[in-house]
Formats: sequence, C-alpha cells, structure tokens
Amino acid sequence: MAVVLAITAVLAVQLWFFAHVLWWNAFDPGPTPFMKRELARLRETDARRQLQQRWVPYEQISRHLKRAVIASEDANFTGHDGVDWDAIERAWEQNQRRGRVVRGGSTITMQLAKNLFLSGERSYLRKGQELVITYMIETVMTKRRILELYLNVAEWGIGVFGAEAGARHYFGVSAAQLGPWQAARMAAMLPRPRYYDANRGSAALARRAAIVGRWMGSVDPP
Repeated sequence: MAVVLAITAVLAVQLWFFAHVLWWNAFDPGPTPFMKRELARLRETDARRQLQQRWVPYEQISRHLKRAVIASEDANFTGHDGVDWDAIERAWEQNQRRGRVVRGGSTITMQLAKNLFLSGERSYLRKGQELVITYMIETVMTKRRILELYLNVAEWGIGVFGAEAGARHYFGVSAAQLGPWQAARMAAMLPRPRYYDANRGSAALARRAAIVGRWMGSVDPP
C-alpha cells in the first residue's frame, strides 16, 4: 500500500507540472519561484524593494539578442530535444580536469524548467526532476515559445529579470532596440548576472562579450 501511495503521489506531482507546462504554452507566466526568492532576499535589506521585470512578446525582442543568447548559452538549441548530452559530457570532463565546476551543460530549455518550477538546491533528485520537466516543455512547446519564455524570465542583474528590463537597466533602450554589441554583452552576462551587474567594467565580461559577438553571426533563431 505504501508503494502504491508513493507512486500515486509522484504521478500527481508530474501531472501538476505538466498541467502548468500546458498552461504556460498558451498564457504568459507571472513571477516565477526564482523571482520570488530573489525578491524576498532583496527585501531583507530593503522592505520596499521591487523587481524590474516587464513581459514583452517574441516579436518585440531584438533578433540580435536571440542570436547572442543562443550562441552563448545553447549553440545547438534548435537541434536537440531539450537535453544536449554531448555538451553535458564535455562539461563533465572539463570539470573533472579542473577539479571544480567551471562549466555547465544546461540547455536553454533546462534553464527554463529550473527558473519556472524549481528551487536553487543542488541534488540528484532536483536534477532528475529538471530533466523530466525539460522533456515535458519540449514535447508541448515550440522552440520559439521556449525562447520567448526564457528571454522573459532569465535573470539579468540584481533584481532584474527579462530582456526588456535588462535592456532598459543597462542601455536605456527597449529589448527591441538592442544592437549587436549590446546584445552580445547582455548574453555574456547570463552565467553570472548579479556579479556582472555590480562589476560592469569586468575584463572577463568584455572578453566573453567579444567571443559571443563572433559566434552569434552564424546563429539562426527560431
């Protein structure tokens, strides 16, 4: 009986996730759990703090930013089924050589699954759930919708979420108006957005942005 109850509970949780994936395929999400946690953290020192975030449709996001983000975060985005196993293997090998985590293998879809649903804890159970949700998202949504969601919920600075808020925060323009250099710089910030927000003159950020700028020319976003 205990086994049956456990299986039933697991299936119920997966159905809950799948129902939300179906809903968000048609409707835009509000504040994600990731955003709520960050707002709570910021309000520990400033009770009136608000997040910077404004949803914009796919058509109102610069094509340069779409290309830059794919080049920076997930070069095989349009070719894989949600998980890039080759990238994960390369990341694992590099981390083993360095003796620490220096590279991740997460795709854009995996990052979206984490941002929409999951906590920041690191465990094999959470990673397994992330993979399940990733395949749910890829089954239900088009690549275009996945990228639209990701660009609107990604963290881009201290309390800054989404491409529109990021573009206005750093360059004083809308997401639609971002040029190639600006897009490359924003994409380069994604692995460490809070750090680069506080250290905008970082030489590492400038080098990474230059690399992204060279790569993005060959990307054809959905």
